[in-house]
Parts: sequence; C-alpha cells; structure tokens
Amino acid sequence: MTQKPFDFAVPPEMRALAEKSVEQARKAFDGFVSAAGQAASTFEQKANAARAGAQDVTQKAMSFAEQNVASSFDLAQKLMTAKDINEVVQVHSEYVRKQMDILAEQARELGQTATRMGAESAGAKPR
Repeated sequence: MTQKPFDFAVPPEMRALAEKSVEQARKAFDGFVSAAGQAASTFEQKANAARAGAQDVTQKAMSFAEQNVASSFDLAQKLMTAKDINEVVQVHSEYVRKQMDILAEQARELGQTATRMGAESAGAKPR
C-alpha cells in the first residue's frame, strides 16, 4: 500500500498575508540598515573632524612653545650682554611686556581653534 504524500494547501489569503508580512519586515530591515549606515557615517565624519582639530591644536601649541623658548633664549642673550643693572631691568621689563601680549594672543588662538574643533565635531558650522 502506497501512502499519499501529505497534501497541504495554503489558502491564498494566508499566502498573501505571509508575503505581505515578509515584505514589510524586509522594508523595516532595509530602513534600519540605512539608518545605521547613516549614523556610522555621521559618527566617522565627526570623529575625523575632532581628530583634525586636535592635531591643529597640538601643532599650534608646539609652535607656540618653540616661539616662547626661542624668545627666552633671546632674553638670556640680551641679559648676558647688558652693560649695567638698569639695562638688565629695561630688557627684562620689555621682555615681560612683550611676552604677556604674545601669550594672550596665543591663548586666544588656541581658544578659537578649540571652539571651532568642538563646533565642527558637534556638527555645527564654523564661524
């Protein structure tokens, strides 16, 4: 005696519902993948902007440090060649006055760079 294979017929309504559910799930998954890709891209852009900004701040700080050390050596050279205490006081006073202006400008530049870096990494337009 031969057995008949189990005949299982899916009603057309149920098949249509299953197909619709699969299509909706596929669309939802595609939307999720697209959103995740956009989020990853945005994160990467912000990370790159932050990295570039940090490099800019580091380069500026190193450049300022070099300038300040060179200025200190110039001061030492002038002090070594001063003829008397009055010239030492005058040279030192000029150095301090000039160095205070330079340090204020350097601090302003570093602050602007750090602010720009923060704005760019947060997605804001730089000013």
